[in-house]
Amino acid sequence: MSKRDYYEVLGVARDASDDDLKKAYRRLAMKHHPDRNPDNKAAEEAFKECKEAYETLSDANKRRAYDAHGHAAFEHGMGGGAGAGFADMGDIFGDIFGNIFGGGAQRGPRRGADIGYVMELGLEEAVRGVDKQIEIPTLEECDTCDGSGSEDGKLETCGTCHGRGQVRFQRGIFSMQQACPHCGGRGKIIANPCDDCGGQGRVERTKTLQVKIPAGVDNGDRIRLAGEGEAGPAGTPPGDLYVDIRVREHEIFQRDGDDLHCEVPIRISQASLGDTIRVPTLGGEVELRIPAETQTGKQFRLRGKGVRSVRSRSEGDLYCRVVVETPVNLTPEQRELLEKFEATFVGDGARRHSPRASTFLDGVKGFWERMTG
Repeated sequence: MSKRDYYEVLGVARDASDDDLKKAYRRLAMKHHPDRNPDNKAAEEAFKECKEAYETLSDANKRRAYDAHGHAAFEHGMGGGAGAGFADMGDIFGDIFGNIFGGGAQRGPRRGADIGYVMELGLEEAVRGVDKQIEIPTLEECDTCDGSGSEDGKLETCGTCHGRGQVRFQRGIFSMQQACPHCGGRGKIIANPCDDCGGQGRVERTKTLQVKIPAGVDNGDRIRLAGEGEAGPAGTPPGDLYVDIRVREHEIFQRDGDDLHCEVPIRISQASLGDTIRVPTLGGEVELRIPAETQTGKQFRLRGKGVRSVRSRSEGDLYCRVVVETPVNLTPEQRELLEKFEATFVGDGARRHSPRASTFLDGVKGFWERMTG
């Protein structure tokens, strides 16, 4: 282990306060931590060095011995050895690395668990918003013991953690701590458990809630109801309820963000001669003008007839795609009229009336010429 001056190792003055020492150690420990520097021996040694320096200088007795005798204070047993009896290392480790490396100390019992609920809505409900009543199975605070879990309110000090609510354990070179598994981090255990909840402080119930769904929600949206999840252990807050939105398929409209799409069938005569038809929207029917010689697949845009989502200030659009429908169940008169109509498409004049068909036939002809050539 390096014998550099401990104050030099941490980069602080000899009169540095406890807070200055802690800040310096945090900065160096994060920089040299082995998880951030895999297979780096130099970083590992630097981490051990700053750890040893902080363990010594953060202890008042060891710091006085070090200031008076330097490293010799520990080489000859004056200070008990660097790191001996150091009780705050787990706390420091948890403060620094708890959120970075997924470890560290757990401070007391956690709150109640969150609950997920899937709510199915029709398109109209999702677009306009709706109030829904739901029932969810959950854990609620026991009424008999008011959530304490104790029949008579008496608690005893936990024999595992001795009332601290935390237990310490060693992981490699690190001393760490977590919530006591025996008492759940409370430091107390129940002497006489409640008969109704078995000492858990919570009972299973079905809870009825009124949920307000805002206008414009869509598939995948989530609504959070704070505090409506499972009740937590005694003295801890409840979890939250998350309502996940699923919108059922609609028989007419397909939603794409703020826009709506639909198919509108029209007759051959309407497509050929043009017409004004009525199409549905979420706000009622509106007129749509179909120009003469409209081909199937033509798309018309109706501005502002879509959806205003929860994230938008303006409505989307409605896209109507027309589909020319082949007539069925023809009467003899209708069949005769169509046969007369078809007879007019003769010779080169037919190409002028069916440009897409002509283009297709020309393409087929060229294809076969290339294949047989």
